[in-house]
Amino acid sequence: MIHELLEIGPRVTALPIVHGRGDFAWEVRRLMMQHQFDCVAVPLPSSFQASVESAILRLPVPSVVFQREAIDYSQPWEPDQDSKDENEKDLGNNEPGASFVPIDPCQGVIAAIRTAMGDHIPRRFIDLETSSYRPHARALPDAYALKTLPIEKFAAAVVPHIGPSYDPQWRNRIDFMAWQLKQLSVDFEKILFVPSLLDWPWIRQAFHNRDLKCPENELVEKTRTYQINKDTLYFALGELPFITGLYENARRELENDDNVSIDGVKELLIEGREAYEDDYKSRARKITPKLLSQCLKYIRNLTLIDNCFTPQLGTIVTAAQQVAGDGYALHVLEKSKQYPFTADLELPEVRMSLHQAAFASDEFDETDQDDILNITNRLPGPPVVLSQLELIPRPNEDQQKDWKQKWDPFSQCSWPPEDQLIENFRQTVFDRAQEAMGVDLIHTEKFTTSIKDGIDIRDTVRHWYDGEIYVKVLPPTQGKLDCAVMLFDSPADPRDYPWRTTWFAEHKNESTLAFFATDFTQQPVGPGICLGTYGGALFLYPPVGIPDIWHDPRLDFATTMEERLLGAACLHSQCPHVALLSAAQPGHAWRKLAKKFNKKWVHLPLSRFSDSTIQQLRMVHVLNGKEIRSYASDFIRRS
Repeated sequence: MIHELLEIGPRVTALPIVHGRGDFAWEVRRLMMQHQFDCVAVPLPSSFQASVESAILRLPVPSVVFQREAIDYSQPWEPDQDSKDENEKDLGNNEPGASFVPIDPCQGVIAAIRTAMGDHIPRRFIDLETSSYRPHARALPDAYALKTLPIEKFAAAVVPHIGPSYDPQWRNRIDFMAWQLKQLSVDFEKILFVPSLLDWPWIRQAFHNRDLKCPENELVEKTRTYQINKDTLYFALGELPFITGLYENARRELENDDNVSIDGVKELLIEGREAYEDDYKSRARKITPKLLSQCLKYIRNLTLIDNCFTPQLGTIVTAAQQVAGDGYALHVLEKSKQYPFTADLELPEVRMSLHQAAFASDEFDETDQDDILNITNRLPGPPVVLSQLELIPRPNEDQQKDWKQKWDPFSQCSWPPEDQLIENFRQTVFDRAQEAMGVDLIHTEKFTTSIKDGIDIRDTVRHWYDGEIYVKVLPPTQGKLDCAVMLFDSPADPRDYPWRTTWFAEHKNESTLAFFATDFTQQPVGPGICLGTYGGALFLYPPVGIPDIWHDPRLDFATTMEERLLGAACLHSQCPHVALLSAAQPGHAWRKLAKKFNKKWVHLPLSRFSDSTIQQLRMVHVLNGKEIRSYASDFIRRS
């Protein structure tokens, strides 16, 4: 049964909605499927009906219906400075423009018309014809509350916090719609009216006013339908284009779509991950389920700080950036603006922004040469707040080509922040390898006069029958390390890692570094800045001068790049042990190689370190000269 709060009259049922929200569009469809109506009334002027209904037949491809406005400068409207509220301070703008109706699948009014057309239910457009439309918008509660709250309770909770507009046009529109509903009540038995939540209480009040008078319509221009440029769909649709696509796909496949507004965020993060990994390939950070979980928690916390239940695009991208880096955040941002159902409607195209629209060569009329107009939404949702995101965009092909041509092959150096990062990791490998070297010397003995390095509970319990206490003995680490080999990709394909070189330390805190990596010239990220990916590296610390290992004839016995690194480590290390970081244990050939030089490997599994840490360490930015370091941070993105 329909709650009595939603009944404006004995034959009129109102479903107050927040425009541009998929949850309310879903609520409209649910109500129309559960109840039989013989007429659907919508808050749009009748001049829009033919164009809007024709455009709805083109769905799921969205479009927009425009109507040119005529401004009467003789009687400009200015709200009273003492009575106007914050949401109406800028509504007295008398600049000429156009009003529009977005044909948005997630728009509740469009959903009502679309469902009525499918069920052959008569439609009536009952709003006042206005030559210059002024919207009435206000911040409203999050539509996600409808998941656990009936719409009548949602509406009743909002009513005490909204008030009427002081614009006389708004009052005329309220009276006109109430009058039209009275006239429809004569011809139809059960009418569904889909007003804005901000207008519903005042239409209800005017409907029961016995002294109600019908305002006169104004002369208006003809409406025209335009196809929306796919790159500007974000400004025309109420929900994100990606979320809107999920609603339409669920409708087409007859799937459950009652929770798309939240589940769609998870789907967006997953789709963004796939696009990110396809683009960055081996150098992409591993976006694991744990990392996605952290990102979702971040989104939840930021959303609650904004006093919302449903996250905004800025919140999603900010969380993705903070958790997984700029590269992933950019792909999430790009994916959020993609709408799967696009086609050429053979209509003139319009590019939209928040408050303006740029029309193609087919202008509004033959006399007006301006193709950029101020625009006003006839179905305005909550006020939109723009947020600023500091993301470094990816260079296009022309920029990359230009940077490649200007590259000086005789000058290159590293980026100091990356040097410090990988040197810190090299020290961590040294420390853990030294710990592993002393594991074989650990033993336990009976307690006598000192507990040494602590009581060994396991051996004490094992010998409980003789009443003795056993203690641990951890002898000091024997020996030092001056060399570490890190094999990030083994076995490595030489075709993937054509860049093989030896770098020498710039100061005493850096190691002598020999490595093989991807061709950095194929990945320009800025003027004089390119990006490569380590496949394997050799570190000698303290730094020493050595011949380039890739041209040293003493290492020509090596058949693979890994063996050449390992052979160089054994050749130049002054210590009996060499730290080896790799995914698998050293095999027989590698142990034989170490024995040839009287060395021993101290193996550390690569799995001891997180994938995200390893992926970040493998990235090496190459600068075309030390002077590039002054601005490199403006282009280098930590992916």
